[in-house]
Amino acid sequence: MQFPQHLLRYLPLAAIAGISVGAVAILSRVDPNVPGNPLPPCPFYALTGLWCPGCGSTRCLHALVHLDLPQAMAMNPLLIVSIVPVLVMALHGAGLWPAKLGWLVRLFARPIPWLVLIVSYWLLRNLPWYPFNLLAPG
Repeated sequence: MQFPQHLLRYLPLAAIAGISVGAVAILSRVDPNVPGNPLPPCPFYALTGLWCPGCGSTRCLHALVHLDLPQAMAMNPLLIVSIVPVLVMALHGAGLWPAKLGWLVRLFARPIPWLVLIVSYWLLRNLPWYPFNLLAPG
């Protein structure tokens, strides 16, 4: 049996929803801040001692699940500000985003600003002085 082609446009949105439900189920029960928790640490940080752009994401999502926005922002502010653009693009891809707000999709879908933002965030969060040290998890 072949998968209906017209349903493929919903696949990214369904994947995001499934991953979100799984993350909420796990992070509502497991605290990544507790030593010895079963969640894996960041392999990049373990190998290099440097924060990657995703470092603190698990603790950030744990804080979000528990509705603690200040703690979530302290762990990974880039993840917090990325949630809305990713959701907008997934809704657009599924055909569920209003056409008159298409300018917002075009703004979020530009890869060069994302690349500059992620690389800049990666570099700046590893600088040891204020205010850049505020970008490090914790």
